[in-house]
Parts: sequence; structure tokens; C-alpha cells
Amino acid sequence: MDFSGKVAVVTGGANGIGAAVCHGLAQRGARGVLVVDRDAAAGEATAAAIRAAGGHALFAAADVSQSRDVQAYVKLALDTWGAIDCFHNNAGIEGRIAPTAEYDEAVFDSVIAVNVKGVFLGLRHVLPVMLKQGHGAIVNTASVAAIFGTSGMPAYVASKHAVAGLTKVAAGEVGPQGIRVNAVLPGPIDTRMVRDIARQVSPNNPDAVEAGYAGSIPLRRYGTAEEVANVVLFLLCDLAGNVTGAQYVVDGGRSAAPAGVSAHVE
Repeated sequence: MDFSGKVAVVTGGANGIGAAVCHGLAQRGARGVLVVDRDAAAGEATAAAIRAAGGHALFAAADVSQSRDVQAYVKLALDTWGAIDCFHNNAGIEGRIAPTAEYDEAVFDSVIAVNVKGVFLGLRHVLPVMLKQGHGAIVNTASVAAIFGTSGMPAYVASKHAVAGLTKVAAGEVGPQGIRVNAVLPGPIDTRMVRDIARQVSPNNPDAVEAGYAGSIPLRRYGTAEEVANVVLFLLCDLAGNVTGAQYVVDGGRSAAPAGVSAHVE
């Protein structure tokens, strides 16, 4: 996976999967990595760590649900490096855990704004750059929540189904111009987001929630941010030159073999 000479933009790049992708791009030769996030302290730290290791990175503070912020980070990448070859459209939030019949409307709106509108705006403003270049690769971060429902997470599940749809539409539209658009669908990954969900489900014993869920995964563990990043990097690089409109699940087998479905073998 060689990114020599390529420029990459990663939203939600301050922490977790996004930060792992930023580091992976820089380690594999990217000539420029733009770390985009609304967490300025963590975003600056990620970019600084890349530079300290000999890479080339800048940080851009942005609310991905705001068109002006998206246009600003696109402009910064172009002004600095003159291109956007790779785009990890990754920023997302989990919202709250509550039944649909009780879900707070304002929280629903905030999840949709970041997870759906933010992904749309990223596509809306990065695709014209790639169309002008005649090349580019995009990976949108969806979730296994894009392929099945999870009780108590109506906003998150709806948003990730929407990301899968946006990926398919964009892939069909820009494939003839040499641009690839794919989605990565992480399952439970050892990140702040998953730990927050466990705390919401059981504030007094989140470890039990995580242990129980891990036990339902065929690999019997949560994944790591780096493991998801490796799939994203593959989809962004030239090795995946014939892959577009795809959904790559990274969930330790959880969606392929749901708990209670497979036979028990002694």
C-alpha cells in the first residue's frame, strides 16, 4: 500500500479510526495529510505526531455539517498541496441510547447532521476536485449498523444506512471518470465511541456490557482502530483499483455469524 506523492484528507482524524488512517497514510509515503476534526487539541496532536515522525501533515478545525467549514478544509488542502487524491470521509457521532418512542428530536437531528449531511458535504465538495483531476479514491465510514438494526440507536442506525446509500450513488456517478467510492463498515472497535455506548447501556458496569458483546463475536474480541485503518488504506490505494461501490465489513465475523444462529460444536 504505497501512497507516495499522494495527498489525503481525513475527517474525524483526531482520534480512533481516523487518527490510525492518518498515521498509516503518512507512514506509507503520503506527501500531505490533512487532519480534519472539531477537536482542535487532539487534531493538532495527531498532525504534530506525524510531523515529528518525518511525515507531512496539517490540522484543520471543522464542523463537517457546515458547508463553509467543508469548503475551507478542501481549500486548505488544495492551497497547500494542489490536489486531493484520497479522502476518508470518516467523521461521525453515536448520539444517545434510547428507544425510538422516546428518542430526543434534537439528538436525532445532531446525529443526522454529522453522520449524513457531513458525509454528503464531503462528497459534494471533494468530488468536484477529483472530477477535475480525473482520479481519486474515497472511503466513507459507515458501520455494521448500515446492514442491520440495533435497538436503542434509531438515529445512528438510520444515519449509517444513509451513508451506505450515498456511497452506492456516488460510486455509480463518478466511476466512469476514474473515481472510486467505497464504504468501510466497522463492528465493535476499541474506541471512545464504543466505550461511550457501553457506559450509556450500563453506567454502573460498562465492562460487563463490553465483555458480553465481545463474547458474541466469532473472534471473541473487539477490533482495533489500526485493523479498520488497514482496510481503509487498502481501499484508498491502487491495489483496490477495481473496487468501487463496495461495503467492507470489519467486525470479527459478528454480522456473518450472529449469536444464537450458529450451531454449538463441542
